Amino acid sequence: MRRSFKFLLRPTRKQVAALTACLADHQQLYNAALEHRRTAYRKAGVTVRYGEQSAELKHIRADDPGGQGRWSFSSQQATLRRLDKAFAAFFARVKAGRAPGFPRFKGKGWFDTVEWPKDGDGCRWDSQPGHPAATYVRLQGIGQVRVHQHRRVLGTVKTISVKREGRRWYVILSCDDVPAQPLPATGVAVGIDMGVAWLVTTSDGEHVANQRHLAACADRLAAAQRDLSRKQRGSNRRRKAVARVAALHAKVRRQRLDGAHKAALALVGVYDVIVHEALQVANMTSRAAPKPDGEGGWLPNGAAAKSGLNKSILDAGWGVFLTILSHKAGSAGRELIAVNPADTSRTCSRCGHCVAENRVTQAGFRCWACGHTAHADANAAVNILRAGLALRDAARAA
Repeated sequence: MRRSFKFLLRPTRKQVAALTACLADHQQLYNAALEHRRTAYRKAGVTVRYGEQSAELKHIRADDPGGQGRWSFSSQQATLRRLDKAFAAFFARVKAGRAPGFPRFKGKGWFDTVEWPKDGDGCRWDSQPGHPAATYVRLQGIGQVRVHQHRRVLGTVKTISVKREGRRWYVILSCDDVPAQPLPATGVAVGIDMGVAWLVTTSDGEHVANQRHLAACADRLAAAQRDLSRKQRGSNRRRKAVARVAALHAKVRRQRLDGAHKAALALVGVYDVIVHEALQVANMTSRAAPKPDGEGGWLPNGAAAKSGLNKSILDAGWGVFLTILSHKAGSAGRELIAVNPADTSRTCSRCGHCVAENRVTQAGFRCWACGHTAHADANAAVNILRAGLALRDAARAA
Protein backbone atom coordinates (compact mmCIF):
# COMPACT_ATOMS: atom_id res chain seq x y z
CA MET A 1 0.00 0.00 0.00
CA ARG A 2 1.03 3.62 -0.51
CA ARG A 3 1.45 5.96 2.42
CA SER A 4 2.77 9.46 3.06
CA PHE A 5 5.10 10.59 5.82
CA LYS A 6 5.39 14.26 6.77
CA PHE A 7 8.32 15.69 8.72
CA LEU A 8 9.30 19.16 9.85
CA LEU A 9 12.42 20.63 8.24
CA ARG A 10 15.05 22.55 10.21
CA PRO A 11 16.66 24.71 7.48
CA THR A 12 19.29 27.36 8.13
CA ARG A 13 18.60 30.99 7.18
CA LYS A 14 20.54 30.53 3.95
CA GLN A 15 18.55 27.40 3.14
CA VAL A 16 15.25 29.20 3.89
CA ALA A 17 16.24 31.83 1.31
CA ALA A 18 17.10 29.08 -1.18
CA LEU A 19 13.81 27.23 -0.55
CA THR A 20 11.88 30.48 -1.00
CA ALA A 21 13.70 31.15 -4.28
CA CYS A 22 12.98 27.59 -5.43
CA LEU A 23 9.25 28.07 -4.82
CA ALA A 24 9.30 31.46 -6.57
CA ASP A 25 11.01 30.05 -9.68
CA HIS A 26 8.63 27.09 -9.88
CA GLN A 27 5.70 29.47 -9.47
CA GLN A 28 7.10 31.58 -12.31
CA LEU A 29 7.49 28.47 -14.47
CA TYR A 30 3.90 27.40 -13.77
CA ASN A 31 2.51 30.83 -14.64
CA ALA A 32 4.63 31.11 -17.79
CA ALA A 33 3.48 27.68 -18.97
CA LEU A 34 -0.15 28.65 -18.31
CA GLU A 35 0.27 31.90 -20.26
CA HIS A 36 1.89 29.93 -23.11
CA ARG A 37 -1.16 27.66 -23.35
CA ARG A 38 -3.62 30.55 -23.14
CA THR A 39 -1.84 32.65 -25.77
CA ALA A 40 -1.34 29.75 -28.21
CA TYR A 41 -5.03 28.85 -28.10
CA ARG A 42 -6.30 32.44 -28.20
CA LYS A 43 -4.13 33.58 -31.13
CA ALA A 44 -3.70 30.43 -33.20
CA GLY A 45 -6.29 27.96 -31.88
CA VAL A 46 -3.46 25.57 -30.97
CA THR A 47 -3.61 23.32 -27.92
CA VAL A 48 -0.23 23.04 -26.20
CA ARG A 49 0.48 19.74 -24.45
CA TYR A 50 2.75 18.77 -21.59
CA GLY A 51 5.24 17.05 -23.90
CA GLU A 52 5.85 20.22 -25.90
CA GLN A 53 6.38 22.35 -22.83
CA SER A 54 8.63 19.75 -21.22
CA ALA A 55 10.79 19.70 -24.37
CA GLU A 56 11.30 23.48 -24.07
CA LEU A 57 12.66 23.18 -20.52
CA LYS A 58 16.19 22.46 -21.82
CA HIS A 59 16.31 25.81 -23.63
CA ILE A 60 14.72 27.68 -20.70
CA ARG A 61 17.34 26.31 -18.31
CA ALA A 62 20.18 27.11 -20.70
CA ASP A 63 19.02 30.73 -21.10
CA ASP A 64 18.65 31.21 -17.31
CA PRO A 65 21.46 29.28 -15.58
CA GLY A 66 21.30 31.42 -12.43
CA GLY A 67 17.52 31.07 -12.14
CA GLN A 68 15.61 28.12 -13.62
CA GLY A 69 18.88 26.30 -14.31
CA ARG A 70 19.63 25.96 -10.60
CA TRP A 71 16.87 23.53 -9.85
CA SER A 72 16.20 19.90 -10.62
CA PHE A 73 14.94 19.21 -14.16
CA SER A 74 12.61 16.53 -12.78
CA SER A 75 11.04 18.91 -10.25
CA GLN A 76 10.32 21.39 -13.06
CA GLN A 77 8.72 18.60 -15.09
CA ALA A 78 6.55 17.82 -12.06
CA THR A 79 5.41 21.46 -11.98
CA LEU A 80 4.44 21.26 -15.66
CA ARG A 81 2.56 18.01 -14.96
CA ARG A 82 0.74 19.82 -12.17
CA LEU A 83 -0.49 22.36 -14.74
CA ASP A 84 -1.41 19.55 -17.14
CA LYS A 85 -3.50 17.89 -14.41
CA ALA A 86 -5.25 21.21 -13.77
CA PHE A 87 -6.27 21.38 -17.43
CA ALA A 88 -7.34 17.73 -17.45
CA ALA A 89 -9.55 18.38 -14.42
CA PHE A 90 -10.96 21.49 -16.14
CA PHE A 91 -11.99 19.57 -19.25
CA ALA A 92 -13.42 16.75 -17.12
CA ARG A 93 -15.63 19.27 -15.29
CA VAL A 94 -16.74 20.79 -18.61
CA LYS A 95 -17.62 17.34 -19.95
CA ALA A 96 -19.57 16.51 -16.78
CA GLY A 97 -21.54 19.76 -16.97
CA ARG A 98 -20.16 21.16 -13.70
CA ALA A 99 -18.76 24.63 -13.07
CA PRO A 100 -15.57 24.59 -15.19
CA GLY A 101 -13.12 26.67 -13.13
CA PHE A 102 -10.41 27.47 -15.68
CA PRO A 103 -6.83 27.07 -14.32
CA ARG A 104 -5.60 30.27 -12.71
CA PHE A 105 -2.28 31.98 -12.33
CA LYS A 106 -0.65 31.22 -8.99
CA GLY A 107 0.07 34.16 -6.69
CA LYS A 108 2.85 34.21 -4.13
CA GLY A 109 0.65 32.78 -1.40
CA TRP A 110 -0.91 30.10 -3.61
CA PHE A 111 2.14 28.11 -4.68
CA ASP A 112 3.71 26.42 -1.66
CA THR A 113 4.78 22.95 -2.84
CA VAL A 114 7.56 21.60 -5.06
CA GLU A 115 7.78 17.90 -5.88
CA TRP A 116 10.72 15.74 -6.90
CA PRO A 117 9.20 12.70 -8.68
CA LYS A 118 11.97 10.22 -7.88
CA ASP A 119 14.22 9.74 -4.90
CA GLY A 120 17.77 10.12 -6.17
CA ASP A 121 16.94 12.43 -9.09
CA GLY A 122 17.66 15.93 -7.82
CA CYS A 123 16.93 14.88 -4.24
CA ARG A 124 17.95 12.20 -1.78
CA TRP A 125 16.17 11.11 1.38
CA ASP A 126 18.40 10.24 4.34
CA SER A 127 21.38 11.55 2.42
CA GLN A 128 23.70 11.10 5.43
CA PRO A 129 22.73 7.65 6.77
CA GLY A 130 25.86 7.45 8.88
CA HIS A 131 25.03 10.54 10.90
CA PRO A 132 24.61 9.48 14.55
CA ALA A 133 22.00 11.98 15.67
CA ALA A 134 20.14 13.59 12.75
CA THR A 135 18.42 12.89 9.44
CA TYR A 136 19.04 14.98 6.33
CA VAL A 137 17.42 15.35 2.91
CA ARG A 138 19.53 16.62 0.02
CA LEU A 139 17.81 18.95 -2.45
CA GLN A 140 19.46 20.20 -5.62
CA GLY A 141 20.28 23.90 -5.37
CA ILE A 142 19.52 23.98 -1.64
CA GLY A 143 21.86 21.49 0.00
CA GLN A 144 21.62 19.15 2.95
CA VAL A 145 18.57 20.15 5.00
CA ARG A 146 18.08 18.77 8.48
CA VAL A 147 14.85 16.87 9.14
CA HIS A 148 13.02 16.40 12.43
CA GLN A 149 12.20 12.71 11.86
CA HIS A 150 9.80 11.78 14.64
CA ARG A 151 8.91 8.30 13.36
CA ARG A 152 10.31 5.54 11.19
CA VAL A 153 9.76 5.63 7.44
CA LEU A 154 8.28 2.41 6.06
CA GLY A 155 8.32 1.07 2.51
CA THR A 156 10.22 2.51 -0.45
CA VAL A 157 10.49 6.27 -0.88
CA LYS A 158 9.15 7.17 -4.34
CA THR A 159 8.53 10.93 -4.41
CA ILE A 160 9.73 13.77 -2.21
CA SER A 161 7.89 17.08 -1.80
CA VAL A 162 8.74 20.22 0.11
CA LYS A 163 5.86 22.33 1.42
CA ARG A 164 5.76 25.74 3.06
CA GLU A 165 3.11 26.30 5.74
CA GLY A 166 3.41 29.81 7.13
CA ARG A 167 6.95 30.09 8.43
CA ARG A 168 7.44 26.34 8.67
CA TRP A 169 8.82 24.00 6.04
CA TYR A 170 7.93 20.33 5.72
CA VAL A 171 9.18 17.40 3.68
CA ILE A 172 6.55 14.88 2.52
CA LEU A 173 7.58 11.39 1.46
CA SER A 174 5.28 9.26 -0.66
CA CYS A 175 6.22 5.61 -0.08
CA ASP A 176 5.21 2.44 -1.90
CA ASP A 177 5.11 -1.12 -0.56
CA VAL A 178 4.32 0.03 2.97
CA PRO A 179 3.45 -3.14 4.90
CA ALA A 180 0.05 -3.33 6.55
CA GLN A 181 0.04 -3.59 10.31
CA PRO A 182 -3.10 -5.62 11.15
CA LEU A 183 -4.28 -5.59 14.74
CA PRO A 184 -5.62 -8.64 16.59
CA ALA A 185 -9.31 -9.32 16.01
CA THR A 186 -11.67 -8.28 18.78
CA GLY A 187 -14.98 -9.52 17.34
CA VAL A 188 -16.70 -6.23 18.28
CA ALA A 189 -18.64 -3.87 15.98
CA VAL A 190 -19.63 -0.27 16.65
CA GLY A 191 -21.69 2.48 15.07
CA ILE A 192 -20.56 6.09 15.42
CA ASP A 193 -22.61 9.27 15.16
CA MET A 194 -20.84 12.52 14.28
CA GLY A 195 -21.96 15.68 16.01
CA VAL A 196 -21.11 19.19 17.12
CA ALA A 197 -21.79 18.87 20.85
CA TRP A 198 -19.69 15.65 20.82
CA LEU A 199 -17.30 14.84 17.99
CA VAL A 200 -18.19 11.13 18.12
CA THR A 201 -20.80 9.16 20.04
CA THR A 202 -20.60 5.38 19.83
CA SER A 203 -23.39 2.83 19.94
CA ASP A 204 -21.94 1.75 23.29
CA GLY A 205 -22.88 5.17 24.70
CA GLU A 206 -19.34 6.55 24.89
CA HIS A 207 -18.53 10.11 23.84
CA VAL A 208 -15.44 11.69 22.28
CA ALA A 209 -15.22 15.38 23.12
CA ASN A 210 -15.29 18.06 20.44
CA GLN A 211 -12.39 20.28 21.45
CA ARG A 212 -13.56 23.30 19.36
CA HIS A 213 -10.03 24.47 18.64
CA LEU A 214 -11.11 27.34 16.40
CA ALA A 215 -13.55 28.65 19.02
CA ALA A 216 -10.83 28.47 21.68
CA CYS A 217 -8.51 30.53 19.48
CA ALA A 218 -11.22 32.94 18.29
CA ASP A 219 -10.27 35.89 20.50
CA ARG A 220 -6.60 35.82 19.56
CA LEU A 221 -7.47 35.28 15.91
CA ALA A 222 -9.91 38.21 15.92
CA ALA A 223 -7.28 40.47 17.49
CA ALA A 224 -4.69 39.41 14.92
CA GLN A 225 -7.11 40.03 12.06
CA ARG A 226 -8.02 43.48 13.42
CA ASP A 227 -4.32 44.27 13.61
CA LEU A 228 -3.91 43.05 10.04
CA SER A 229 -6.74 45.26 8.78
CA ARG A 230 -4.91 48.37 10.01
CA LYS A 231 -1.70 47.63 8.09
CA GLN A 232 -0.87 49.20 4.74
CA ARG A 233 -0.75 46.80 1.82
CA GLY A 234 2.76 45.98 0.68
CA SER A 235 4.40 47.02 3.96
CA ASN A 236 6.70 44.85 6.08
CA ARG A 237 4.35 45.25 9.05
CA ARG A 238 1.48 43.85 7.01
CA ARG A 239 3.54 40.83 5.97
CA LYS A 240 4.30 40.17 9.63
CA ALA A 241 0.62 40.55 10.54
CA VAL A 242 -0.34 38.10 7.78
CA ALA A 243 2.22 35.65 9.16
CA ARG A 244 0.70 35.93 12.65
CA VAL A 245 -2.80 35.17 11.36
CA ALA A 246 -1.47 32.26 9.31
CA ALA A 247 0.41 30.88 12.33
CA LEU A 248 -2.77 30.88 14.44
CA HIS A 249 -4.74 29.08 11.72
CA ALA A 250 -1.89 26.57 11.31
CA LYS A 251 -1.91 25.87 15.05
CA VAL A 252 -5.66 25.21 14.99
CA ARG A 253 -5.18 22.87 12.04
CA ARG A 254 -2.43 20.92 13.81
CA GLN A 255 -4.54 20.61 16.97
CA ARG A 256 -7.52 19.38 14.96
CA LEU A 257 -5.38 16.79 13.16
CA ASP A 258 -3.87 15.60 16.44
CA GLY A 259 -7.31 15.13 17.99
CA ALA A 260 -8.61 13.31 14.92
CA HIS A 261 -5.63 10.93 14.92
CA LYS A 262 -6.09 10.10 18.60
CA ALA A 263 -9.86 9.54 18.29
CA ALA A 264 -9.47 7.35 15.18
CA LEU A 265 -6.67 5.32 16.75
CA ALA A 266 -8.80 4.65 19.84
CA LEU A 267 -11.67 3.31 17.70
CA VAL A 268 -9.46 1.18 15.46
CA GLY A 269 -7.74 -0.38 18.45
CA VAL A 270 -11.01 -1.66 19.97
CA TYR A 271 -13.44 -2.49 17.16
CA ASP A 272 -13.25 -4.86 14.19
CA VAL A 273 -16.16 -3.25 12.32
CA ILE A 274 -16.81 0.50 12.41
CA VAL A 275 -19.99 1.89 10.83
CA HIS A 276 -20.26 5.63 10.21
CA GLU A 277 -22.50 8.08 8.42
CA ALA A 278 -21.76 8.85 4.76
CA LEU A 279 -21.65 12.60 5.36
CA GLN A 280 -21.48 15.14 2.53
CA VAL A 281 -19.75 17.86 4.53
CA ALA A 282 -19.44 20.25 1.58
CA ASN A 283 -23.19 20.12 1.00
CA MET A 284 -23.99 20.41 4.70
CA THR A 285 -21.90 23.58 5.02
CA SER A 286 -23.26 25.39 1.96
CA ARG A 287 -24.84 28.81 2.33
CA ALA A 288 -28.52 29.18 3.15
CA ALA A 289 -30.55 29.60 -0.05
CA PRO A 290 -31.99 33.12 -0.53
CA LYS A 291 -35.78 33.53 -0.32
CA PRO A 292 -37.22 36.18 -2.66
CA ASP A 293 -40.48 37.75 -1.51
CA GLY A 294 -41.78 38.19 -5.08
CA GLU A 295 -41.69 41.98 -4.84
CA GLY A 296 -38.02 42.57 -5.47
CA GLY A 297 -36.99 41.99 -1.85
CA TRP A 298 -35.89 39.09 0.27
CA LEU A 299 -37.40 37.15 3.14
CA PRO A 300 -35.43 36.04 6.24
CA ASN A 301 -33.65 32.76 5.43
CA GLY A 302 -31.80 32.02 8.66
CA ALA A 303 -28.43 32.81 7.08
CA ALA A 304 -26.87 33.94 10.38
CA ALA A 305 -27.83 30.74 12.21
CA LYS A 306 -26.73 28.61 9.25
CA SER A 307 -23.39 30.41 9.17
CA GLY A 308 -22.82 29.65 12.84
CA LEU A 309 -23.72 25.98 12.33
CA ASN A 310 -21.39 25.77 9.31
CA LYS A 311 -18.53 27.19 11.36
CA SER A 312 -19.18 24.65 14.15
CA ILE A 313 -19.25 21.75 11.68
CA LEU A 314 -15.99 22.83 10.05
CA ASP A 315 -14.38 23.41 13.44
CA ALA A 316 -15.31 19.85 14.48
CA GLY A 317 -13.45 18.53 11.42
CA TRP A 318 -15.76 15.67 10.42
CA GLY A 319 -14.16 15.26 7.00
CA VAL A 320 -10.63 15.18 8.42
CA PHE A 321 -11.63 12.64 11.07
CA LEU A 322 -13.34 10.30 8.58
CA THR A 323 -10.37 10.47 6.19
CA ILE A 324 -7.91 9.60 8.95
CA LEU A 325 -10.21 6.86 10.25
CA SER A 326 -10.36 5.34 6.77
CA HIS A 327 -6.55 5.25 6.47
CA LYS A 328 -6.02 3.79 9.93
CA ALA A 329 -8.75 1.19 9.48
CA GLY A 330 -7.24 0.05 6.18
CA SER A 331 -3.77 -0.27 7.68
CA ALA A 332 -5.05 -2.15 10.74
CA GLY A 333 -7.25 -4.55 8.75
CA ARG A 334 -10.49 -3.18 10.18
CA GLU A 335 -13.75 -3.03 8.22
CA LEU A 336 -15.22 0.43 7.67
CA ILE A 337 -18.83 0.77 6.45
CA ALA A 338 -20.57 4.01 5.43
CA VAL A 339 -24.37 4.22 5.61
CA ASN A 340 -26.98 6.77 4.61
CA PRO A 341 -27.61 8.95 7.70
CA ALA A 342 -31.22 9.80 6.75
CA ASP A 343 -33.63 9.44 9.70
CA THR A 344 -31.07 7.77 11.98
CA SER A 345 -31.50 10.53 14.58
CA ARG A 346 -35.31 10.38 14.66
CA THR A 347 -35.85 6.60 14.53
CA CYS A 348 -36.32 4.67 17.75
CA SER A 349 -33.57 2.05 18.10
CA ARG A 350 -35.93 -0.17 20.11
CA CYS A 351 -39.21 -0.24 18.13
CA GLY A 352 -38.29 1.47 14.84
CA HIS A 353 -40.89 4.25 15.12
CA CYS A 354 -39.73 7.27 13.09
CA VAL A 355 -41.11 10.78 13.60
CA ALA A 356 -39.37 14.15 13.98
CA GLU A 357 -40.97 14.61 17.42
CA ASN A 358 -38.90 11.71 18.82
CA ARG A 359 -35.92 14.08 18.96
CA VAL A 360 -36.97 16.13 21.97
CA THR A 361 -33.81 18.24 22.30
CA GLN A 362 -30.31 18.19 20.91
CA ALA A 363 -29.32 15.51 23.42
CA GLY A 364 -32.69 14.05 24.35
CA PHE A 365 -34.58 11.23 22.59
CA ARG A 366 -37.97 9.89 23.64
CA CYS A 367 -40.01 7.60 21.42
CA TRP A 368 -43.64 8.61 21.11
CA ALA A 369 -44.66 5.01 20.38
CA CYS A 370 -42.90 2.92 23.03
CA GLY A 371 -41.57 5.56 25.43
CA HIS A 372 -37.92 4.51 24.99
CA THR A 373 -35.55 7.23 26.23
CA ALA A 374 -31.85 7.57 25.46
CA HIS A 375 -29.17 10.05 24.55
CA ALA A 376 -30.12 11.16 21.04
CA ASP A 377 -26.65 10.62 19.57
CA ALA A 378 -26.26 7.18 21.17
CA ASN A 379 -29.69 6.18 19.80
CA ALA A 380 -28.61 7.34 16.33
CA ALA A 381 -25.33 5.40 16.63
CA VAL A 382 -27.28 2.18 17.35
CA ASN A 383 -29.37 2.77 14.22
CA ILE A 384 -26.20 3.43 12.20
CA LEU A 385 -24.63 0.19 13.44
CA ARG A 386 -27.76 -1.79 12.61
CA ALA A 387 -27.93 -0.32 9.09
CA GLY A 388 -24.23 -1.04 8.47
CA LEU A 389 -24.48 -4.66 9.55
CA ALA A 390 -27.55 -5.09 7.33
CA LEU A 391 -25.60 -3.71 4.37
CA ARG A 392 -22.71 -6.07 5.07
CA ASP A 393 -25.01 -9.10 5.35
CA ALA A 394 -26.77 -8.15 2.10
CA ALA A 395 -23.44 -7.80 0.29
CA ARG A 396 -22.28 -11.21 1.52
CA ALA A 397 -25.57 -12.83 0.53
CA ALA A 398 -25.27 -11.40 -2.99
